[in-house]
Amino acid sequence: MKKRLKINGIIMGCAAIIVVFFPRIFFRNNISGGIEEYVKILGFSCILLGQIIRVSARGYKAEHSCESQALIQGGPYQIVRNPMYLGIFLIGLGVVLAVFKWWAAAIFIAVFIIRYIKLIYKEEKKLLALFPESYKDYCKKVPRILPALSTIAGLDISEYLPIKLVWFRKEIGSILTLLLLTLLAESWEDISCKGLKAYFYQSAWLFLVFVLFIIFVILLSSWTHKKDGSGTVKS
Repeated sequence: MKKRLKINGIIMGCAAIIVVFFPRIFFRNNISGGIEEYVKILGFSCILLGQIIRVSARGYKAEHSCESQALIQGGPYQIVRNPMYLGIFLIGLGVVLAVFKWWAAAIFIAVFIIRYIKLIYKEEKKLLALFPESYKDYCKKVPRILPALSTIAGLDISEYLPIKLVWFRKEIGSILTLLLLTLLAESWEDISCKGLKAYFYQSAWLFLVFVLFIIFVILLSSWTHKKDGSGTVKS
């Protein structure tokens, strides 16, 4: 895990240095209106959705893996085999869409595939050794990282995105920090022209979105609690 975090840190550090030295190449012109606003909204939506998936996958795995002695097939693991990586992908893509020019998304996707495909295959090989028959059956039913819309449509959201508030308790600070930093980068041109007032103005609507996000998380937590109480959540 430490090696993985170190490599990710190096990649992010190199990317940050390149962007800092060549800002006009990567940063999107802050033009209000038109398709740019929709892309920005899509970006922040991807960040929030990715955070929910990541937290749900991490929390569900911690509660049901029995210290890696059980193959997890419920919760977010019933729609994709690697929901944590899906969450990370959506968060990264969201930041790119909110801040950078559209073609930067293609670079991000390529880097993500190169970085994570080896990790995914390595983990799959390990799981296949631990659960030879059950994991083969699981792979036949569940896609690797991109969910099938037909599967999502046939399930209750609390089945594939179980959430508990305790899972989010340690994550709220980092989630809010990421959103504010992303907004700071996205608003930099406005800030340089109009001052911090422009940033605080945009932060107001982001705070409202974050409040709605928290309300949605609380609702998911309530639905998860009901499912747990009725014994219908898979493990």
